[in-house]
Amino acid sequence: MSTKKRGLGRGLDALLGAGRQPVSVSSIDEPTIESWLSEPQSGGSEEQAELSAVPTLRFLDVTLIIPGMAQPRQVIEPESLEQLAASIRQQGVMQPVVVRPQGDKFELIAGERRWRASQLAGLDKVPALVRQVSDADALVLALVENIQREDLNPLEQARALQRLQESSQLTQQEVADIVGKSRSAVANLLRLLSLEDSVKLRLEHGDLEMGHARALLALTSADQMMAAEEVVARGLSVRQTEALVRKLLAPVPEQTVKMTAAEPWIESHQSRLQRLFGDSVSIRHSARGSGKLIIEYKDVEQLEKILNQVAPE
Repeated sequence: MSTKKRGLGRGLDALLGAGRQPVSVSSIDEPTIESWLSEPQSGGSEEQAELSAVPTLRFLDVTLIIPGMAQPRQVIEPESLEQLAASIRQQGVMQPVVVRPQGDKFELIAGERRWRASQLAGLDKVPALVRQVSDADALVLALVENIQREDLNPLEQARALQRLQESSQLTQQEVADIVGKSRSAVANLLRLLSLEDSVKLRLEHGDLEMGHARALLALTSADQMMAAEEVVARGLSVRQTEALVRKLLAPVPEQTVKMTAAEPWIESHQSRLQRLFGDSVSIRHSARGSGKLIIEYKDVEQLEKILNQVAPE
């Protein structure tokens, strides 16, 4: 575990090296003379020998590269990968991947989509910036590079931010400074991790937007699931979702929930129902004699259990 702020003060440019300009490579199979002079040609472990502290641009066989340890992207859409592969066939790899030596292979720090798309495009080699960095710096580089990409979904960003914060023992402000976001933006993303799991899945699959998810955070787990279902089913906008949340959070008028000393049977009946269904049962009885019997459930399994008790098939 790295100590707080270890290596971070140098910034991303210092870790990657000064030369971070995009490199256009129209034909990977025909490296430039300079690249041949700068790398051993015998392959295998000799390609990694005596690497200097300065990043080195090399043309590496795609089979020598392995995925990185800190890839926050959970899903790489096949369609977007095919589009990138088509672009690489036409234009070449416009920016090298970043790797570090790892045994007889090279571990990706940044550029997994480029590496995978290059293989789809039929390339045998890809341009790679080879960098000697520690495990801690490799983790920071990989996370920062991916966090700054706009095509990560909000939950992938949130998980990457959390891992960056925990791995380097950073405050939210320090994380924000590193990734170029405001502290409030970082805080809002991290809060998404407290969503109910089923709501997270909807966010990951694109059924909900971040604005929807942020609004739902104010609700209990059970209400989050119910509201998310309604948002998706009705196609509610973020503003409509916020209105739905306000409605769910609105206090019930006192007259509908007040229990008087003259009506202890209400409490008795509620206790009986709670023994049967758990603490999720409540009775809201008004002074006029009408009321509501409310049974909350946390998931489909609990709902089916309740239904089997109330109306067995």
